[in-house]
Amino acid sequence: MAASHSWQERRDSAAETFRAFAPGIDPERIAASFARRQGALGAMAFDVVGAMWSRPQLNRRDRSLLVISALAAQARDEELELHTGNGLRNGLTPEEIEEILLHVAAYAGFPAAMASSRHIDKALAAAAGVERLPPRAAAARKSDAERDRGAAVAMRSITGWEAADPAAALTRMEAMFGEVGVVAYRWAFGEIWSREQLSRRDRSIVVIAILVTLGAAEELAAHAVAGLRHGLTRIEVEEIVNHLSLYAGIPRAIQAWRAVRPALDRAEAGG
Repeated sequence: MAASHSWQERRDSAAETFRAFAPGIDPERIAASFARRQGALGAMAFDVVGAMWSRPQLNRRDRSLLVISALAAQARDEELELHTGNGLRNGLTPEEIEEILLHVAAYAGFPAAMASSRHIDKALAAAAGVERLPPRAAAARKSDAERDRGAAVAMRSITGWEAADPAAALTRMEAMFGEVGVVAYRWAFGEIWSREQLSRRDRSIVVIAILVTLGAAEELAAHAVAGLRHGLTRIEVEEIVNHLSLYAGIPRAIQAWRAVRPALDRAEAGG
């Protein structure tokens, strides 16, 4: 049964969060400003959001990772800029934040990723105190054979498929999903999941968050189990869904819960 707390206890948890969000500013000033400008919505934004970020089931870096992923998948603007700055304060590097956008491109589409990139760039430049970020390195130039080899390794990690040679795994994906399977295998798995800028555990957090946000229940079930293979605990996977009730909405979180819980049950039972 869920614990019961007084309003003041919840308020104290929220204040702790906003001390990290806005160092040097009295949290009560922030709460008063929210309430003055936005009434009940502002008061809840302080109390409910603040308390969620204080829960111990995930650390703040993980929470920033999942929130930036969800906001980028929705191509948000001001909120994405705010949470990019938060992510830096919570231990994410600029390179890690930018890496999220590759998964957004693959799982939510390039339009969302490109729009979000502009807002993330703006926040990263502001944090660095520069007008324009320096040029970044392009993706590695890989032949299809190189992509296929990387994809086979990533697929074993994500799906638990028995080891197969890259060509056989590609054939299987193409038989299951046609040309979409080829794109998924060679690009999403062979390039994005094979990069070193984020750990597999981090990538699972990113992808689970995007899929919750999109309401992609079938894919979400598979990636929730992949998260366990990549080092997430069941409690952490469930907390990702819980946190996103505030950033993707309660109906999306309930839909996600209905997909995630039986998938994790089956995984724990050896199914």
